[in-house]
Amino acid sequence: MTIPFSLLDLSPVPEGFEAGDAIRNTLDLARHAESWGYGRFWLAEHHNMPGIASAATAVLIGLVAQATTRIRVGAGGIMLPNHAPLTVAEAFGTLATAFPGRIDLGLGRAPGGDGAVIRALRRDPMADSFPQDVVELLDYLGPERPSAPVRALPGEGTQVPVWILGSSLFGAQLAAHLGLPYAFASHFAPSDLEQAIAIYRDRFRPGPWGDRARVMIAINVFAADDLAEAHYLRTSMQLAFARLRTGVPGKLPRPTRDLDAEIGPQMRGMVDDALRISAVGDAGRVREQMQGLVGRYSPDEVILTGQIHDHQARLRSFEIAAEVIRSI
Repeated sequence: MTIPFSLLDLSPVPEGFEAGDAIRNTLDLARHAESWGYGRFWLAEHHNMPGIASAATAVLIGLVAQATTRIRVGAGGIMLPNHAPLTVAEAFGTLATAFPGRIDLGLGRAPGGDGAVIRALRRDPMADSFPQDVVELLDYLGPERPSAPVRALPGEGTQVPVWILGSSLFGAQLAAHLGLPYAFASHFAPSDLEQAIAIYRDRFRPGPWGDRARVMIAINVFAADDLAEAHYLRTSMQLAFARLRTGVPGKLPRPTRDLDAEIGPQMRGMVDDALRISAVGDAGRVREQMQGLVGRYSPDEVILTGQIHDHQARLRSFEIAAEVIRSI
């Protein structure tokens, strides 16, 4: 049986292009992903990032859902501390009402931006009510509550599937405690992946939102018909990650033939370690690497991502990945 596979898109803005181009590319990618058999198309909330056009995540989810017909569309994720749970419930309840049976809601705990973003969002940087906010949100999306003093309308009764996202052990523990599915951000923060999966599965408690543990892991994929081309395409994301780490985020860089000259071997080592949950190469090598990752971590689902500067090359990468994973 083929493992379910999905796609995570940040709506990247490549150098030489604008946010409008990125959004058009996202819609085009979503239509292709649907035809290639991807089960979900998720978008992530990031703020104040010149290279990412998915800041208004719920709005873009609606555009993607409108542009497709079957694929599930959702957030991977909404950074819940940035929003009142009622606001999120109303937004995703509205999406679920407009596109029944197709909307997912992944919830993250990170701010999705720096200190200036936190202040601009009117967040209290000292507050940490994420577990309570998740429960409040679940109540808003759950069974109808006619006598409740506050109701999410639309939202109430939609039972939008909620996932907990994380890159540490905290999210694994919370997802297990609430009986929710769990998605690990292994595409950029893989250090705790194995331990988080073990804790989640060991401590999972069935409940109204799930009767079994479900783990999704994120894998970067850079696939091409030629091995060298795949590694060349990957350098855009390596460059972008290095620039983010050094405090100079920008648009998605053009690929380079000499990455070490751009960022130096020490930074490259750090970047490659953070991005080590990846499959890079032609179809054969990507298959081998995917099989290794699936065999090691035994996920219930994988979600693929990968920032590639050229849109057509990115389409081809995800097309090859879909062909490969259907054969695993």
